[in-house]
Amino acid sequence: MDVCVIGGSRYFGRRLIEELRDTGAAVTVVNRGSSPPPQGVTHLRADRDDEAALRTALADRRFDVVVDQVCYTPLQAAIAARAFADRTRRYLLTSTVEVYAELGRPGGEAVPEEAVDPSTWQVDLELPWEDQRFRDDHYGEGKRQAEALLTREASFDVAAVRTAHVLGGGDFTGRLAHYVERIRHGLPVVVHDTPQPASFVHEAEIARFLAWAAAADFTGPVNAASHGTLDAREMCAAVGRAVGMEPALVSGTDDPVSPFSFDRCYAMDTGRAAHLGFRFSSIADWLPHVLKEARR
Repeated sequence: MDVCVIGGSRYFGRRLIEELRDTGAAVTVVNRGSSPPPQGVTHLRADRDDEAALRTALADRRFDVVVDQVCYTPLQAAIAARAFADRTRRYLLTSTVEVYAELGRPGGEAVPEEAVDPSTWQVDLELPWEDQRFRDDHYGEGKRQAEALLTREASFDVAAVRTAHVLGGGDFTGRLAHYVERIRHGLPVVVHDTPQPASFVHEAEIARFLAWAAAADFTGPVNAASHGTLDAREMCAAVGRAVGMEPALVSGTDDPVSPFSFDRCYAMDTGRAAHLGFRFSSIADWLPHVLKEARR
């Protein structure tokens, strides 16, 4: 299998590249070269936002599948749809649970893929997607519109892996560290009055799932999450046990809540992944190890 990975310079993207390489795939990595890729892969330097540079870097290359780790907007999706036309038969977009963020409700059921249908979702290329602050503030909407544009306009097959909140490994987001450091030092953690459950996945497992999905042939969105959920109070309790401290929780204040505290449930239904043949682990299988790593 000849695979192109866009991005992949850090976190589970790097592990994905290693996973693909170690299963025998010929891997080409396209990024700006901010950090060297793992050994044994081909590295092409290009800014994926610069269509001319991307086309030049790709030259006459062809791939069985492209895995896009860093597509955040419909503008980036439009460039990819043009640049990879006739260069691949399949495109795998790494998407996010945040596509469901505004759709959940307190006490709601796990969200299936059809809750956000990329074939009907509106795309607005005139929004200020090139503004980093706007992009950050509209992360979920950017992913929804990226899925939608590729689904409707790409000349190749498109699948989107909607990834749960990722824990473990070299997490650069600092979200789990927020809990570990505050609870370890006896500082209060702010949560909603009734925090709602959310889905999570281990860094190593999402890399395995993406590598598996790259070799599959399904199209459309698929949810990727470990079995089980955690709400913010449960997260704090688990961290407290790991660091040997009782969490000091504060609720009902005007302060910003902690990173994994949500006022609506948007846990993910992973029935489609199971039907396609991938079995996820349970959060309980890996969370203790992740917390042991995080407290170091």
